[in-house]
This record gives sequence, structure tokens and C-alpha cells, in this order.
Amino acid sequence: MILGPRRLRRLTGQVGDAYTQLKSGQAQIDDNSAKLAAGKKQADDAVAQVTAAQQSLTQGIAALQQQIAAGNAQLPSLSGTAHDTLQAQLAQLNTQLQQLQAQAQVVAQKSAEATQGRDAFINGTYNPGMAQIQAAQAQLNAKRTQADAGNAQLQQRQQQLAAAKTKLDQAATQLAQARVKVQQSQQQLATTQQQAQAQIDTAQTELTDKTNEYNTNKAQFDQAEPGAQQKIKDAEQKLKDATAMLNAVGNPVYSVDSKRETPGSDGYKIYDSISVIVDSLSRIFPYFMYLVAALVTFTTMTRFVDEERINAGTLKALGYSDRDVMKKFVIYGFVASILGAIIGIFAGHTLLPIIVYNAYKVGFNVPMIHMGFHWQVTLLAFALALLSAVVPAVWSAARELKERPAALMLPKPPSAGSKILLERIPLIWNRLNFTHKVTARNIFRYKQRMFMTIFGVCGSVALLTAGFAVQGSISGINEHQFGGVMHYNLIAAQNAHVTDQQAKAIDRRLQKSDIKRSLPVHYESVSKVAGRNGDKQSVTMLVPRDTATFNDYIKLNTRRGHHPLSLNSNGAVISERFANLVHAKKGDAIDFQNGSGKTYRVKVTGICEMYLGHFMVMSPAAYRTVFGQRYQTNAYMVTLRDGSMANTKRASASFMRIGGIQGVVQNTTLMHEIDVVVKALNQIMWVLIIVATMLGVVILYNLTNLNVSERIRELSTVKVLGFYNGETTMYIYRETILLSLLGIVVGYGFGIWLHRYIITAVPPDDVMFDQSIGWLPFVVPLVVVGLITVALGFFVNTKLKHLDMLEALKSVD
Repeated sequence: MILGPRRLRRLTGQVGDAYTQLKSGQAQIDDNSAKLAAGKKQADDAVAQVTAAQQSLTQGIAALQQQIAAGNAQLPSLSGTAHDTLQAQLAQLNTQLQQLQAQAQVVAQKSAEATQGRDAFINGTYNPGMAQIQAAQAQLNAKRTQADAGNAQLQQRQQQLAAAKTKLDQAATQLAQARVKVQQSQQQLATTQQQAQAQIDTAQTELTDKTNEYNTNKAQFDQAEPGAQQKIKDAEQKLKDATAMLNAVGNPVYSVDSKRETPGSDGYKIYDSISVIVDSLSRIFPYFMYLVAALVTFTTMTRFVDEERINAGTLKALGYSDRDVMKKFVIYGFVASILGAIIGIFAGHTLLPIIVYNAYKVGFNVPMIHMGFHWQVTLLAFALALLSAVVPAVWSAARELKERPAALMLPKPPSAGSKILLERIPLIWNRLNFTHKVTARNIFRYKQRMFMTIFGVCGSVALLTAGFAVQGSISGINEHQFGGVMHYNLIAAQNAHVTDQQAKAIDRRLQKSDIKRSLPVHYESVSKVAGRNGDKQSVTMLVPRDTATFNDYIKLNTRRGHHPLSLNSNGAVISERFANLVHAKKGDAIDFQNGSGKTYRVKVTGICEMYLGHFMVMSPAAYRTVFGQRYQTNAYMVTLRDGSMANTKRASASFMRIGGIQGVVQNTTLMHEIDVVVKALNQIMWVLIIVATMLGVVILYNLTNLNVSERIRELSTVKVLGFYNGETTMYIYRETILLSLLGIVVGYGFGIWLHRYIITAVPPDDVMFDQSIGWLPFVVPLVVVGLITVALGFFVNTKLKHLDMLEALKSVD
């Protein structure tokens, strides 16, 4: 209901009067309440004052009573004037006590009267007054609520009146617009009637033409209907086949792959594998080579200091300080190390990168090499060069210069001999001839040279043994993989849905004469995250229909002992490299994912020999147990009569032309991957082998020359005593031969350990190097060190043959 403006103004005045009355009533209630509160406060204050006075009197009476009791207690012990004075004081105190007690009675009476008066005021005046005030306040609040409700209703009616006025204005505007539209519609109606009549006439003409065209087309349709029905039937069959294929297609599965895991990234994985191998080798061989080179440098600087012993003593006798004499050796070591470091840094920035680049180029199209400068490595090279040349020079010179000039100007006395352990074994010692005893004593007499020879030959032999062993392990993969393990040439995988015609075409292709045998299998690519980079490892899962003939295609044997493995219903046989990556052994259970990303678990019943790729093989019964679904073949393992790479490619192409074949997996791809890795590593290993050989030559030459130079007087003495040239040579060189043989034996042990480390840490995730070592890694180091030893033997023999004995034995005193 909407009220008029006059009535709204009257209601507004009534609401204002009500609020005025409410305000006046609230003021009266507040005034009465304040008066009652003031009266109650006066009564409470009177009671509080009387109570305080009563407490004060009580405390005074107690204090007087204590004083009187104390005086009474002292009175018997006093006499004379003191007794009388105390008695008089006690009398005064008793008088005061009586007065206070009388006042206390009066105050107690007044306290009772004040309390009664306050209670009478509260019960008779305050409480009834407050009750009336609260009742009046409640009535006032009720009237205020009514006034608020009326005010809210008044505001609502005012809003309704304003809204109604706005609607009325809008309705007037719409009415004016509607009148204009009616006039426009009447004009359009006349125009539309004229146009509609024209369209009717045109449509009647077009209808006549279309009727004639329909009759003509109907006659053509009657003639073409039989052929069209046949085409529709064929199309329906194709649609049926396509629908079946569509139903066979599973839901799409999305996965996030790194650039190493992306389908078709085999080239990148091979390239990355080679780079990982080179990086691993670069973290192994430089340490050995530097230690061997440092050993050579140490012996060279030690020999240089020993040769300059007399000159150093002369300079020291002439007054040069030890520091000045030492500068000669330090500057020599500094210049030699700096020049060697510069040559090495130049070769390391130019020659070796080109060799490694050529190794990378095998099987890859890579951009031109960029020769960069690595200042961190350069500084490290200079530091290591100075460490291996200057430090030994300082140490050797400081040790020599501790002696007096007179001692330095004499040849260095030979090392003192002592009884060796072999002499304490008469059974052996007594059977040795004189030269052999001398050799045994000299070996332990020069212990530093003994250990240097053993360590030097050991380092060179270890590098050679590891280099040739790694070459053999890498190059033997193809032979072991495709000669002893795999005997099939390709796997032809079917589509998810194969029509009857496609199935017959596949059977006809398998019956051709170029195929030696074939085996239906369930082929599936599963995956598991493993490896040093946390990559998703692709695993080829094979489930043969006939497990008895599966060994004709893949030999399931253990690598050690070649014990045959059988397929049972308890689990699967996995390849050794895959087992190492997932840290699984026989009897363990491993998880893996199928192509849809669903996780399954299978028990490992055996670990088979496999050098390339990851494989999982299980029986049909085990497949049903693991996946919980019916076993069904979807591929064929094919062995060709001609297993050449060209014929394998032709056979794969012929299978791909069949409509029901989804894809063909060839062993030639795996063989190519291995060839690329082998060729790349062979070049790098040959560099390491050549460097190791050169180090062996330098070490043996340096130690042999040092041995001859230090013992030239001893050799001259035995030659004067009648030793022949050959006997003189063998007198000293027999030690080198024995120490070299001992170094070769120790080097074999270090080489085997280094080979085992390399083939464990270097291979890519899907490659396992052959862990066996053939005869070549043992024979070649022996032959190399033997040839070096023989060549140096001729050198020593020639040097000793032309030895000037008188000059060597001439006294320097």
C-alpha cells in the first residue's frame, strides 16, 4: 500500500513527538537513579566511618591491655620509687582503658544504629525506588522500540513513494515511444504487402522450374541406384572396420619427457653417452699420468742436484749463501716446468681437443670445434708443474746444502749396505751365485730407486693394461650381443586392431622363403626411472607364446658360467644391466610402468646376459599373473636366412608396407649405436695408450740413466776387476729387469682394478661392457716394457763399453 504525501507528513510529525517524549522520560529516570545512588553512598560512608572508629578503639584497647600486662609482670621485681612510679602509671593506664572501653560501647551502639539506618534505607527506599526505575526504563525501552519500528516503516513508505513516482515517469515516456512505433509499423506494413506479392509471383515461377528438374533427377537416380547401394555397402564395411580400430585405440596418455627420453632422441643419447664416457675417463687417467710424470720430474731434479753436488760445494766454499746456490736449481726447475706447462697447455687446448672432436664426429653431424681458453685449468696446470719440478729441487738442494762445503766437494758416498732378509734364509741364499747376491743386496741398498722403478713401471703398465682391456671390453659387445645372445633379426609389431585381410597378409609374408623362422610374442615397451641421471629407462618386454623355442631367438643364460635360465609362472627374467641400475637381484620384486603409466610389480626369477638394451622376458602364465588380463600376441620375432644389414632393411621395409604392421624393430639400430661408441672410444683409448707408452719409455730411461750415473765408480771398479762388458751391464741392469718385472706384476693388479672401475662407471645406462679380460691386455704391456728394457739395455751396454775407467776412478781429494 502506498500512502499519500499529506499522510506521510502527519506520520512524520507523530514519530518526532514520540522521540521527544522518550527523551524527556529518559532524563527523569536518570535523575531519580542518580539521587538514589547518592543516598546509598551516604549511608555506606556513615557505616564505613563508624566501623573504622570501632576498629581504631579496639586496637587502642588491645595496646593498653598489653602495656598493663607488661607493667604487672615487672611490678613484683621493683621496689621503692620505681615500684611506686610504675604503679601510678598502671593506674593511669587502667583509667584510660576504662575510658576507651566506654567509648567503644558508644561507638558499637552507633555502628548498630548506622547499619540499621542503612538497611532501612536500602530496603525501604533504595530497592523499591530502583525497582520503579527499572520498570519505567523497560516501559521507555518498549516505547522506543515502537518508535523505531514506526520510523523504519515511515522510511520504507517514503522509498516506495519515490519508486512509484519513477515508474510513472518511465511509463509516460514508453507510451510516447509506443505511439511513434505504431505509426512507423503501419507504414512498413503497407510496403511489406507490396514486396510479399512480388515474392509470391517469383516463387510460383521457381516452383514450376524445380518440379521439372526433380522429375529429370529422379529418372537419373533410378538408373544409378543399384551401383550406389553397392558402394554404400562397401563404405559401411570400411566404417565398421574403422570403428573396430577406433575402439581398439586406448585413451591417450600424456607424459613429460626430458630431451634424453623424447622418442627419437637416440642420437642425442648416444652423443651424450660418449660425452659421459669421455668425462669419466678425463677424471681417471689424468691422475695416473700426472703421478707418473711427477715421479719422472722428481727423479730428474734429484739427479740434477746430485750431479751438481761438487759445483754447489765449490760455490758454497767461495762464500755464496745457501739461498744463492739454491737459486740455480730453483730457476732450472722453474724454467723447465713453465716451458713444459706451456707446451702441454698449448697441446691441451689444440691437439687433444681436435682428437676428441674427431672422436665425436664419428656418426654425428656436429658444428665446427670452437677453440676456447680455459684459464682455470691453465692456472692449475702451471701450479702442478711448479709443484712437481720446483718443490723437489728445493727439497733436494736444501738437503744437500746442509752439509759442509768440504763434504759437498767430494762425491756422494754410496749407500751403506746391510744384511737383507734373503740372507736370513740359507736355503735360498746359499744357492745364489755372486752376481745374484750382489743384485739382491743392491736392490734393497737403493730403496728409493727401487720404489721409483716399481711405481713408474706399475703406472705405465696399469694404464696400458686398462687401455687395452677397455678396448677389448668395448669392441667385444657386438660379438657377444649378436653372436652369442641374440639370434633374431627383427621384431614386427602389429597394430592394436588387425583385420582379417591384414592378418592373412602378415601370415603370407611370414611364410616366404627369405624367413628362416618366426615366433609369435607379446611385445611391449615398459619403463622404469633409474640410472645416474634419473632417466626413464625403456625396457623391451617379450612374452613368447612358445617358451621352449625362445632360446632359438634369445639365449637366456647367466653371464658367469653361462647357466641356462627358464621361464616360469612366478616372475620374469631381466637383463643384467637393467638389474644393476635398479639394484635388483634374484628373488627381488621390482616396479615398472606400462605405456599407459600404470604401475605393476614383478618378481625377478633370473638375470640374463645382455650387453645392449634393457629386456624383461616372462611366460604367458606370468604375464596373466602380473597384469591380471588375458595373454595375447601382438608381434613376431623374425630370423632371416640372410642376416646382413642390407637384407634386414629390405625385409623391414616389406613388413612396413603391410597395413596391419605398426612398426619394425631392427637389431641394425643397436649395432650402429655400438659401432659409434666403439669407434669414438677407440680413438681416445689409442691416445691414452700412446701417452702411457711414452711415459714408460721416459721413466725407464730416466731411472736407468740415473742408476748408471750414480754408480759410475762402482761400475768402473768391477770392470777393472775383470768383468766383461756384458757382465758389467748385467751387474747393474739385472736390478732394472727384476724391478721392472715386479712393477709389471703390480701394474697388472692396478690395471685390472682400473679396468673394472671404467667398465662400471663409464658405460651408458643401456649398455654393459664385457667384463672379461683377454690375453692381449696382459701381453702388450709385457712386450712394450720388455722392448723398452731391451733397448735401454743396449744403450747401457754401449755406454759402459766406452766408459773411461781412469777418469771415473780418479780421486777428487
